[in-house]
Amino acid sequence: MQVDAVRRFSRFYTRRVGALRAGLLGSPYPLPEARLIYELGSRGTCSATELGRDLDLDAGYLSRLLQSLKRRGLLAARRAADDARRSELTLTAKGRKAYAQLDSRSREEAAGMLGSLAGGERERLVGAMRTVESLLEKESSVEKHQISLRAHRPGDIGWVVSRHGALYAAEYGWDERFEALVAEIAARFIQEFNPARERCWIAEVDGEPAGCVFLVEESTTTAKLRLLIVEPRARGHGLGRRLVRECIAFAREKGYRKLVLWTQSNLAAARAIYKSEGFKLSKTEKHASFGIKLTGEYWELNLKSRELKL
Repeated sequence: MQVDAVRRFSRFYTRRVGALRAGLLGSPYPLPEARLIYELGSRGTCSATELGRDLDLDAGYLSRLLQSLKRRGLLAARRAADDARRSELTLTAKGRKAYAQLDSRSREEAAGMLGSLAGGERERLVGAMRTVESLLEKESSVEKHQISLRAHRPGDIGWVVSRHGALYAAEYGWDERFEALVAEIAARFIQEFNPARERCWIAEVDGEPAGCVFLVEESTTTAKLRLLIVEPRARGHGLGRRLVRECIAFAREKGYRKLVLWTQSNLAAARAIYKSEGFKLSKTEKHASFGIKLTGEYWELNLKSRELKL
């Protein structure tokens, strides 16, 4: 009886979400390809080994899927900055557009499913889903949580400003003038946003904002990385590095020759990421800002890379 109930639910939910349709969520991509596009879009950058391990896919089958995505211009592979023997997979602009469509349609379908229920019924459904997930999830580490990257949406900029102000005050003693500076930078980004050349990434853990980074245009040849932050609860799992690598990949794709940033000498974790990703310290200057004495640092990265075959 219990086994039959599990099989019946599996068939029901597979039909309900349209997993067996020729194209998932009305897209031209069948489930296996859509799954890879969504994973790459959520992660930003990863290796084929990581994908195969996390999605439990046979190496040969995964290679064929990746080759198919690459032939259609959805996927690119670049040499890893920290290991020349390893290639990193990223979505191209066409691939990110496909990911955005899949993500948007998935949200619409989920909203439609919930919208047909009364408030109390929605709570029961979501609660039941969480129960299924928690009972079947065998991992006990923090990495079991769902981590994803997405573009900014209404409401995100307020979160960016608020969390920068609160975290830097708590961890470094910076006063409200830093929050004011972040508000100016973020407001300028929205007011002058050029989607063809600029980008904001919001990192989510289990659907809640947990980090961000911005890439803005300094000139036709130079981009600037700004406002990198990762919430304490999401640290220690490479999220900051993923955000920085997403900036680097985007800047290279858009033809920038150099990526620059401004940071402070006491921000050890961020500085370690920049250095390991190939940024070079170009200038330092002492200043008194945000209520304390600081040493500002200017870092830059020459954007040179070669495409790799999968």
